[in-house]
Amino acid sequence: MVAITEQRSPTNPLPLKQIPENSDIFYPSSDGEPLAETQQHVLAILMALALLRLYLEDQQAVVFADQFFYYIEKKPKARVAPDVMVVFDIPQKLYPNYKLWEGKQTPAIIFEVTSAGTKETDWGFKKTLYEQLGVTEYWLFDPYGEWITEQLQGYRLNEEGIYKPITDNCSEVLQLKLQPEEYLIGFYRLDNGEKLLTPEELYTAAQEANQKAEEARLMAAQEKTKAEEAYLLASQEKARADRLAEKLQQLGVDLE
Repeated sequence: MVAITEQRSPTNPLPLKQIPENSDIFYPSSDGEPLAETQQHVLAILMALALLRLYLEDQQAVVFADQFFYYIEKKPKARVAPDVMVVFDIPQKLYPNYKLWEGKQTPAIIFEVTSAGTKETDWGFKKTLYEQLGVTEYWLFDPYGEWITEQLQGYRLNEEGIYKPITDNCSEVLQLKLQPEEYLIGFYRLDNGEKLLTPEELYTAAQEANQKAEEARLMAAQEKTKAEEAYLLASQEKARADRLAEKLQQLGVDLE
């Protein structure tokens, strides 16, 4: 949602001129702009960031959110700030920004949380730029359905390097199925169908697990009490039977 600087023609977003060698070139990590235009847009970005970071923690992947992505060396104005971006096969560390010529890996997937106000940029300039850069998948999420009726639309590069709509909402890059859930993106694993739980869902699941564990503990305690009572009753009955047998023997009754 951050405004793009030095936008190019949607048909040719990559600037052709290079500037002279300059050791003092500065690549900012912030433009001072807000993360997104509404709280719901912010939440959608941060939730996707948190879920994907956790999901990809065992892979050599870095998830960026609203950080500058510089795509031409020595051209600090040739930059965008994708809402969420995943780059594979780079060192896992904290990055102030991402420079394509340093990481040497094109982002594999980019998400933009869009609105009617950013439609032209998100669907025009950015879509063309990401396509030309070779970003495998590009996803647009419209929380309020302002211009994407289904809220979510993905694109994937075909063999000719052209974006084609993703019709099943499945990300081959992430091996996840995506679906709108109110104002957020829901992520589901393709291998087992399990959902990537949000912090709220994790908390609820933990609470339910604790409640079930407590119920099981109480049930076990009750069963233990019942077993102890049954054992005590059996012991009492045996003692009573032994006393009766002893009295019968005293009376000369042979119990054999």
